[in-house]
Amino acid sequence: MTRSVDIAPLDEALTFARTKAEDGERLIAVRSYQEGQIIGVDLSALLTSASEDAIDLIHRLGQDAIRAFVQAAKEEVEVSSDQLGLPIRLGNQNIGVGTNYAEHAAESTVVGSPFLFPKIVQPTAWDAPIAAGDALLDYEVELCLVPLQDLIPGSPVSGGLILGNDVTDRAVLLRNVDIADPQSGKGFTSGKSGPNYMPMGDLFVVPRNLTSFIGRLTLHLSVNGQVRQHAAATDWIWDLDEIVRQCRLKRDVRWAYWGGEARLAVAEDGAIPTRTVIMAGTPAGTVFHGVPTKDRVMGALAWLLSGRKKPLIAHVIERHIKSARAAKTYLQPGDRVDIRVDRLGCLSNRIVASL
Repeated sequence: MTRSVDIAPLDEALTFARTKAEDGERLIAVRSYQEGQIIGVDLSALLTSASEDAIDLIHRLGQDAIRAFVQAAKEEVEVSSDQLGLPIRLGNQNIGVGTNYAEHAAESTVVGSPFLFPKIVQPTAWDAPIAAGDALLDYEVELCLVPLQDLIPGSPVSGGLILGNDVTDRAVLLRNVDIADPQSGKGFTSGKSGPNYMPMGDLFVVPRNLTSFIGRLTLHLSVNGQVRQHAAATDWIWDLDEIVRQCRLKRDVRWAYWGGEARLAVAEDGAIPTRTVIMAGTPAGTVFHGVPTKDRVMGALAWLLSGRKKPLIAHVIERHIKSARAAKTYLQPGDRVDIRVDRLGCLSNRIVASL
């Protein structure tokens, strides 16, 4: 797939890309992204060290100074988008939101409000492979907010935007979820925190006006060229302000995570640290559409025949996992998941048997 993305005008947003270290790492202010080619201004001369990224540069110089440098630049560079890596440094303490789009909540048969969970995984580049293994592997296109500085209570919600794929192992999630209370988020951290389960987009965009910029974004995901998800970013239930508010309310909550516990990346004073990825949820179109009636019936029959030694729901879930694997309903080795959002960038992740 040849990638092309509309880039926001400089007076609306700063758009950053960074080349991979093996290609000679460079920080670029992107002006154009067409037919797999990035054209922009090399910002390397502004950096004080090779480790500095766009967030460091904004901290040190400010957005206006960077914008003025780009506007005054007489020379441009051109690089293949294949050379791009993660545009900024990110950590592994991230925040996810479940069922934040009404149609996705309906297709997942989850009734009630959105909910939060920690996603404990190191983000990878836009083209990182994802291992299927024995997982029921699912995809989720997500708009993500990355604070440029700690989000302090009382200050406006602000930051840069990046695309993400909230990869999920539905088998692990279903085996650990609280069916009676899915809004608890139980099971979501374990099911969404596998290796390479968080590829991020190839661009980092810092808008002048976050709200108006997001209002123009349409999320789009396809699998092997077939469109699966397509929705306006603002079709959400909780906007970014509400997500941040909810994070602070849940800062003392603990989620089960592979026998241990995890918490949201929120400090005791309610601050959300810079570089935390806040994933805003996914629209309808995921592979998971609830547990089919046939699996419920066959699971109930297996429960009766087993002498009711395990809970009924455990038999239903195992029946669904078994039938989904046999039907190859979920992502399989050789599949490719593509995400593309104008003004925000691309991802293209190949599914492999193992890493």
